[in-house]
Amino acid sequence: MKTTPLNDHLIQLTRYGFVNAYLVREDDGFTLVDTTMPRTGDAMIAAATAAGSPIRRIALTHGHGDHVGSVDELKRRLGDDVPVLMPDLDARIHAGEKVVPDVRLTAGDRVGSLEVIPSPGHSPGHVAFLDTRDRTLIAGDVFTSYGKVAVSNHFYLRFPLAAMATYDKAEDLRSARALRALDPRLLVVGHGPATPTPAAAMDAALARAAR
Repeated sequence: MKTTPLNDHLIQLTRYGFVNAYLVREDDGFTLVDTTMPRTGDAMIAAATAAGSPIRRIALTHGHGDHVGSVDELKRRLGDDVPVLMPDLDARIHAGEKVVPDVRLTAGDRVGSLEVIPSPGHSPGHVAFLDTRDRTLIAGDVFTSYGKVAVSNHFYLRFPLAAMATYDKAEDLRSARALRALDPRLLVVGHGPATPTPAAAMDAALARAAR
């Protein structure tokens, strides 16, 4: 697993070269946003330890397997004191499966410094997280950033899997527009590298997605 510090608050964790999770530093430790693929828990715990703080909570952008794949492993290792927070609608869809959240996220909730931003479309209950300290946007799979920033509502050759997994393409585009309106200073996504000062790249992606 590749570990990439992005700023004072954020570390990107990349599994298999194409699936990202994030460690968000808070006063009490880390919020882990997403968990990538199965059998990654030990590596994530080691990355947090190497960065000097424990994982205190796990927040999920949505319920797809490449984002929740190591939740059960992490819960076994970290124990019940580390809650799992998941979008309410995706949690209801997953009812009866192994991934059972301790907290169901809704619009406006706060997870430490992160504000929960509804961004449905890629999945029915997808959320993004805006760091209120520095306006970093953790956008999940509403956007990808291989080659260039793209909205996941349409087929993009550099990463076609995002469009293939998108539940409602029109709603996904509406969510992408709403995230752009937040005017983030740094855009990070589930698949691809970070994009500093992303306004122009997001605008271009939205224009292509609307064609």
